[in-house]
Amino acid sequence: MLVIILCMDKATNKFIQEHLNDDVIQLGLQAKRYSDVDMCLVIKQIAGFQKIKDKVPFFYESSDILFPRQLSIEQSSSEITAKYKSELFRGDTFADLTGGFGVDFYFISQNFKSGIYIERDKELCQLAIHNFKVLNVPAYKIHHAKSEDFLENMPEIDLIYIDPHRRSQTGKKTVLISDCEPNVAMLAEKMLLKSPIILIKLSPMLDIHQAIKCLPQTTEVHIVAVDNECKEVLLILKREGISKNIGNQEDTIEIKTRNLYKSQVHQSFDFSFYEEKQAEPVYTDEPSQYLYEPNAAIMKSGAFKSVANRFRLKKFHVNTHLYTSDILINDFPGRIMQVSEVYGNNKADLKKIKDKYPKANVTTRNYPLSVDDFRKRTSIKEGGNDYLYALKTTSKKHIIIACAKIN
Repeated sequence: MLVIILCMDKATNKFIQEHLNDDVIQLGLQAKRYSDVDMCLVIKQIAGFQKIKDKVPFFYESSDILFPRQLSIEQSSSEITAKYKSELFRGDTFADLTGGFGVDFYFISQNFKSGIYIERDKELCQLAIHNFKVLNVPAYKIHHAKSEDFLENMPEIDLIYIDPHRRSQTGKKTVLISDCEPNVAMLAEKMLLKSPIILIKLSPMLDIHQAIKCLPQTTEVHIVAVDNECKEVLLILKREGISKNIGNQEDTIEIKTRNLYKSQVHQSFDFSFYEEKQAEPVYTDEPSQYLYEPNAAIMKSGAFKSVANRFRLKKFHVNTHLYTSDILINDFPGRIMQVSEVYGNNKADLKKIKDKYPKANVTTRNYPLSVDDFRKRTSIKEGGNDYLYALKTTSKKHIIIACAKIN
C-alpha cells in the first residue's frame, strides 16, 4: 500500500504562486534569502507549472498539483492529444500500464467508470495518489508495479492503454518498438487476453509499416499532429485482428490522420494502404491557380497518391508531394496557396526572385538544394507573407513557385 509522503506547507505554496513566472535558475541562486520555504520543492513546482502552462492548461489551473522530475513532464502527452485519445473509447474499466505523470490517465478516465493506474516509478505513484484527489478523478486504483508483472494477475477489462518508455539507458530517444520498455510486441498477446482493445502510443518517428509487422493484431493506425507538427502514432489492437490480418494484413488496416489545432477546425483524412497502392494520380509540369501542401499527419502516413485522387488534384512528380488545381478546395487538409508566379531554376530567374522577394517562407521538395542552401544562394531572409516552393516536376524540371497563403 503506497502512502503519500509529499506535502507542501502554506508558506511554500504561497511563494510558488507569487513566483510562477520567475526564472528558476535565479531563484535557486537566491535560496538562502528564503529560509522559510522548501526551495527544492519550489524549483520543481515552478518549473513544472511553466512546462505545462500551454501543454496541459487544465492541470495548470490547479495550484495544488505536484510535479515529478522534468523528464516525466516532457514525456507526457499534451492536453489536446490526451483529449483526442480519450474520445476514442468508453466503457466500465480501463488500465494505463505506464501511468507516468497521469495526463492520459486523467482524460481517458472521464469516459470510464473506473481506471487502474500502473507505474514502476514509486515517486510517480505517490504523486498520482495526491494529484488524482486534487483533480477529482472519480474511481481509480494505483499500483506500484512493472506493467509486465501486473498483467499476470490483472482482471479482464475493457481497454488497456500503454505508452512505452522511449529512451535508452543513456537518455537517448529510441524509435524502434524493440527498443521501447516494455516491448509491446512481446506483450501484445498477453494484453489481448486481458482486454479486447489495446491502445498504444508510439513515437512520431516510427516506421508505420515496420510497426504493423511487429504488431499484426493492429486494426487501426492514428497519426496525430498538433498545429501541423506530428506528435504521436497510435496503434489500436483488437482480438479480432489476430486472425483478420494474416496474409495481406496492411490492406485491411484503417489509417486515420488528424491535424489538431488549438485555435481552428481540426483536419482529418482517412485511407487504407490498399487505396494508396491502387491510386493513380494525374501528373503535371504546370502549376494551376492553386497549390496544395498536405499537413504533417498526411505526410507521415504516406498517403501521397490517395490525397491526390480524393481531391482530384494533379501531382507534380511521384516524389514531389505537392499538388495543384484550378479549383479552390476549402476543406483540403493542409495549406492552400494562391499561385502568383512561376520561375525557372536558371541564374536569371534566381536573381529575379532574389530582387522581388528579399524575405519569404521557403519550402524545397524533391529539389537539389535544402532550404538553408537555397537561402544562402539567393540571400532570401526567412519570414514575411510570401511563400516560395522549389520543386521537381514530372518531366524532371526544377521550378520555383511564388505563392500567397489562403489557408
